[in-house]
Amino acid sequence: MPGQRKRKREAAGRAAAESGRAGRWEVVFETQDEADWRAYVRRVRAGREVDLSMLRLDTLCGRSVQPTTYRLSRFVPCDDHP
Repeated sequence: MPGQRKRKREAAGRAAAESGRAGRWEVVFETQDEADWRAYVRRVRAGREVDLSMLRLDTLCGRSVQPTTYRLSRFVPCDDHP
């Protein structure tokens, strides 16, 4: 669907902005195996040790030359900004 990536990025950006701090996205887990990715995300959600609003799930669509990559990132606030 056109514009879906932009909406997802904006939603993730809003969650980061609501924290009121500047920061960056740090890759926590990355794989090309969808089953491994889903299992890892299930474990993270079940653990409840992480604020789920500060996580971003990305699916980088592959083509014939480059396979699809699945990525889980978390927002890391910068300490040097108030």
